[in-house]
Amino acid sequence: MSENETWFGNKRVLPERKRELVRNVFSSVAGNYDLMNDLMSMGIHRLWKDSMVDWALPQHHRNILDVAGGTGDIAFRLEERAPNAKIIVCDLTLEMVERGRDRALDRGVGSDIEWVVGNAESLPIPSASIDLYTIAFGLRNVVDIEKALNEAYRVLRPGGRFLCLEFSHVEAQPFSKLYDLYSFKILPTLGEYIAKDRNSYLYLAESIRRFPAQEALCAKLRQAGFALVKYRNLSAGIAALHSGWRA
Repeated sequence: MSENETWFGNKRVLPERKRELVRNVFSSVAGNYDLMNDLMSMGIHRLWKDSMVDWALPQHHRNILDVAGGTGDIAFRLEERAPNAKIIVCDLTLEMVERGRDRALDRGVGSDIEWVVGNAESLPIPSASIDLYTIAFGLRNVVDIEKALNEAYRVLRPGGRFLCLEFSHVEAQPFSKLYDLYSFKILPTLGEYIAKDRNSYLYLAESIRRFPAQEALCAKLRQAGFALVKYRNLSAGIAALHSGWRA
């Protein structure tokens, strides 16, 4: 692969092209995103997100940034636990932000959360201004993971915390084969019949396989400057939580 190329699923593309393609994927699926999350995970994603917010202890943080926060699932959980915190949701895709803002208004929290369209690799956020940075199921979609982690470190204040929830690598081999069958056969079929978009959900499966394994992501966090880096597997490693602190 050329130094000027990156991966979009299993395809090699230029960085700007990947950013455009990712935006197109989530523009396409925004209307069915929450329904598909429930169908894809049989509702387990809700437990994973609860685990993330439990570990985050949001009530101890005043300024919270949720990156790739899309339709608001993490932000709404954070708001319930930390009603006095300032919460900013930043997402690359306008349609996802609009969906999240509409859901917030339906829940009566429209004025409690700020919604911003922005890139995780170049955040429209002042340096050292955030107490808690969260990103759920978004890090694998950025063009440059290292650059996104450096940006996370930049916006966090000293003593601030980074927390990532992402699909990861199943550690039990028999279960791993079943998970591959589900990811590459069943998941795209669900996308085709429910969201009318097979290719987007095939990309999502491919992007999971190209995402760094648990220890490899820990190494990237340390390289970005984070301390006390650790991870927790969820559902045998189908997903994982990674935590780090800005020194």
